[in-house]
Amino acid sequence: MSTEIKPKHIGRNISRIRELRDMKQEALAISIGVSQQTILSIEGSESVDDEKLKAIAEALGVTPEIIKNFSEDAVFNIIGNTYNDNASSAINLGCTFNPFDKLLEAFDKNEKLYERLVEAEKEKVALLEKLLDKK
Repeated sequence: MSTEIKPKHIGRNISRIRELRDMKQEALAISIGVSQQTILSIEGSESVDDEKLKAIAEALGVTPEIIKNFSEDAVFNIIGNTYNDNASSAINLGCTFNPFDKLLEAFDKNEKLYERLVEAEKEKVALLEKLLDKK
């Protein structure tokens, strides 16, 4: 029995975050300029080079650190803690918030996700305008 700690499977983390964002592999592929098969390959890899990870993180609206440190257990913990354990009524109130947003808050307390997303969209618009000007 080994006590060796298994490294995080970055590809699996990318896949789960993409799914939580309700994004298809094809959409992620288009947003970073690769094929859907490349995304499939990345999601099957234990490690991803930093440059590609940064591009994927930007497309998913998170930081590379969030992808590296993503924990599915934390998401399920948040979901599980939304159960109302009142003795008079055992009703599952369900999630009243997006558990993934709570996870993002835990990793990025000092940064506002909305501002980063708006900035990323502005950069995309600027890039598209440059491309249109070249034609």
